[in-house]
Amino acid sequence: MDHLNRHTSLLVAIQSRCTLQEAAIGWIDKNMVMFQFKKNETILQAGKMCNYLYFVNEGMLGGHHFNEQKGSICNWISTEGELGTSYYSFISRNPSNEAIESLEASVVTAISYQKLNELYCLFPETERAGRLILEEYYVRLEERLMALQFRSARERYELLATTRPEIIRRAPLGKIATYLGMKQETLSRLRAAR
Repeated sequence: MDHLNRHTSLLVAIQSRCTLQEAAIGWIDKNMVMFQFKKNETILQAGKMCNYLYFVNEGMLGGHHFNEQKGSICNWISTEGELGTSYYSFISRNPSNEAIESLEASVVTAISYQKLNELYCLFPETERAGRLILEEYYVRLEERLMALQFRSARERYELLATTRPEIIRRAPLGKIATYLGMKQETLSRLRAAR
């Protein structure tokens, strides 16, 4: 399998933001890790340090917190071509407050914290790509926060259905409901009314 097949999401993400030298592509090919996860497989347990940034090649990942009163609350969902990680833990090197799981059978390309910093040192042009990828990740999280605080349940559902229809089609109903900050019954009514 050549590097374009093995590390597609990561290479596309980087190359859409900067031009990579052949040496950088070779380095990425040798230093990235491929993981395959079964549906509902735990990738990171809450309380453990997150050592990888995951780029989804196929499938869907989700991050969730556990709340004693509300149960599991989905914080983010990433699909093909997107980054998924416990970013707080990855950057701060502290234990994660959230767990990461595969919401579908998934194939991901991952880069460790150590290897990411090596990549940035060896190929400084990749730092710009990394910054842009993480800015997009942050914007997605901020948009979700704003929607939870200032939009109605119907507006949140419609926004997700418009901007990320693959989540509506593929993610488990319970995950979508907690991601949108509503009960599953409310989500079911909104879907039926659409």
